[in-house]
Amino acid sequence: MAWSRLIVLIVRALLSLQLVASLLVAGPSAYAQVRIKDITDVEGVRANQLIGYGLVVGLAGTGDKLDNAVFTRESLIGMLERLGVNTRDQVAKLQTKNLAAVMVTAELPAFTHSGGRIDVSVSALGDATNLTGGTLLVTPLLAADGDVYAVAQGAISTGAIAAKGASASVTRGVPTAGQIANGAIVEKEVAFRLDKGGNSLRLGLRNPDLTTALRIATEINRAIGPISKAIDPRTVVLDIMARDPIEVLGKIENLRIQPDNPAIVIIDEASGTIVMGDNVRISTVAIAQGNLTIRVTETPQVSQPGPLSNGTTTTVQRTQIQIDDGHDKKLGILESGVTLRDLVASLNALGVGPRDLISILQSIKAAGALQADLQVK
Repeated sequence: MAWSRLIVLIVRALLSLQLVASLLVAGPSAYAQVRIKDITDVEGVRANQLIGYGLVVGLAGTGDKLDNAVFTRESLIGMLERLGVNTRDQVAKLQTKNLAAVMVTAELPAFTHSGGRIDVSVSALGDATNLTGGTLLVTPLLAADGDVYAVAQGAISTGAIAAKGASASVTRGVPTAGQIANGAIVEKEVAFRLDKGGNSLRLGLRNPDLTTALRIATEINRAIGPISKAIDPRTVVLDIMARDPIEVLGKIENLRIQPDNPAIVIIDEASGTIVMGDNVRISTVAIAQGNLTIRVTETPQVSQPGPLSNGTTTTVQRTQIQIDDGHDKKLGILESGVTLRDLVASLNALGVGPRDLISILQSIKAAGALQADLQVK
């Protein structure tokens, strides 16, 4: 009885170890795969940009100066006239500082129906210094065709802090730009229906790559049937025939594939940022890096005269000069075909910073040893 129980425990332990091992083996592969919906878009399904001009009221003296912002003054006069208030003969007396002219922008998502709400962004157009606490008045939002697709109105939230004293001021964030959550009501829909698109659909890759497009087409054909074909690095065509396009896309979007990335090294010299892809490889090359640094330090010291010498106390400069010729920097060798991890480890072993690393990568590319596309911004 004891032996049988011991055998059962051993079998359970072995099964647990096998399960853990299978998870460790499958884990990285599953993690590396992504859903098709996360790397592609259905052509024709897109958002539309909206823009409008409006007025913000209720500012605490931080609005436009009407003497400088002519458009704000004329907009105020026109708005008051539409409300039955005539101020044309009193223009000189319009000195309010609680008003600001703004540009209102929004993005109308695909398949948004009339009556839905969307977020809007508000940005000062004149010399207003702060939009915090202001309220946007009714503002029509137009698309590129000139039609009104939404109407915006509401209280503005800038998320900024601005404080000013007699001799100093502090500003955090951008107080002249803000957001209105759900601040616009959709008045007109964009006429587009997936079920009226014919017998084919097109998937567009957000990062064009021929290998990735072929993998997407292969996975779709394996899971659903021979309906897809990659026609270029950006486009995969789906021949749905009499099938329901919504049903087909619903099945496709959760399929997972392993996207392929080109070997690219991106360098931003302004910020010292370096980004390298996993497929970057390098041929055998030797690297030596060192800088000649001369540091001059001036230290003022007080010189006291001797007793009974009738001398005067003076200040003299003591100069120290230090020279660093980089003699501790050694020649490093990078073997052919090293991976990204090996490349970074080897360059870090040289003790170089991001700025020097940028120079080294540019020199490696110039020598023809960097097997990647080097993009400098």
